[in-house]
Amino acid sequence: MKYVKNIAATSALLAGMTLPAAATDLEVTHWWTSGGEAAAIAELAKAFDATGNKWVDGAIAGAGGVARPIMISRITGGDPMGATQFAIGRQSKELIDAGLMRDITSVADANHWRDFIKPMAIMDNCTVDGKIYCAPLNVHSKEWLWVSNEAFKKVGIPVPTTWDEFVATGPKLRAAGIQPLALGGQAWQADNVFDALLLSLGGPDLYMKIYKDKDAKSVASPEAAKVFAAFADVRSLSAGTNVQDWNQATNMVITAKAGAQISGDWAQGEFERAGQKSGSDYSCLLGLGVNNYISTTGDAIFFPKLKDEAKSKAQEVLAALLLDPKVQLAFNTKKGSVPIRNDVDVSGASECMQKGIKTLRDGNALPAGEQLLTSDTRSQKMDLITQFIATPTITPEELQTRFAKIIAFAD
Repeated sequence: MKYVKNIAATSALLAGMTLPAAATDLEVTHWWTSGGEAAAIAELAKAFDATGNKWVDGAIAGAGGVARPIMISRITGGDPMGATQFAIGRQSKELIDAGLMRDITSVADANHWRDFIKPMAIMDNCTVDGKIYCAPLNVHSKEWLWVSNEAFKKVGIPVPTTWDEFVATGPKLRAAGIQPLALGGQAWQADNVFDALLLSLGGPDLYMKIYKDKDAKSVASPEAAKVFAAFADVRSLSAGTNVQDWNQATNMVITAKAGAQISGDWAQGEFERAGQKSGSDYSCLLGLGVNNYISTTGDAIFFPKLKDEAKSKAQEVLAALLLDPKVQLAFNTKKGSVPIRNDVDVSGASECMQKGIKTLRDGNALPAGEQLLTSDTRSQKMDLITQFIATPTITPEELQTRFAKIIAFAD
């Protein structure tokens, strides 16, 4: 009944907001430009256009590191878009504190978002001083090893089922002319890989001691040393990838030019778009096949304050629509992420999405690093990790010592 009631509430609100007189164009900026992402965003645009309004696509290539500063500059410079993507976390708080972003609590309350959004921590990251400023779209997780079954078939060795098994196959893959591990050149990708290793190999307790408690002694522990050693394996196995974008690295796995990639669940959308099936064409090892835990983050749409009344009304229409069950399913199936609604029928979802959903429902989910660390700490961490990947002379022990110093002064 709750499911029916929520659909009815959404439909009623949309019906009240989509009168022809209120219809208008609304520019939506985002950095979803890969094949799978473009297919997902097309589902949102189609649903929004069906309300009588028009989605004006403002895609910015280059992922968040390139797109986010452009988006922020437009908002602070007095040229706001109608809506914009930001990852859930702290990156939008300064804009909210400056009074530049719109409070959409009335939309959330009218549609009973808190009745079906899980995990609630993601909703909390849309909330500042009790007011809701974004519409969360999905749940993303980073701790996945995406494996090309075809690459291992070519080499004539079994598909690995754990991280250690995969590392052991590296020399054979490289000898056969196959890149062992694909890793794009953008700094955030290596940063995500480190986080995946920390949770999957270090375990949830160590992960939270370092990122939540900011415990530098835990960084210096023997348990953490295993993580830094594994990151040195990443550096060795990924050497020679020679691509920049994450989806280019994913394509190397899809085409069996690489054995595997550590990436978030968004990679799944690329496999699906390429017509590949999990279990036969590729394997997805949650927690790198070691630890059945994930860190959760997600994407959300934020709404800058506008002076145009019709566009402001269209913002409300879009905000409500993004949490509609059918829209949630259509978008996330293409994107590879888990719907933020826990009442969406996902029985037809892929094997990999089902793994993520089960992990969430089992309660084995922790906040992502971007929710636990300040932007300054994350920048220092990313700079160090990028330097390590690019500099073979830096030892894992040196990386561990320098990382401990960053955490010691983190706030």
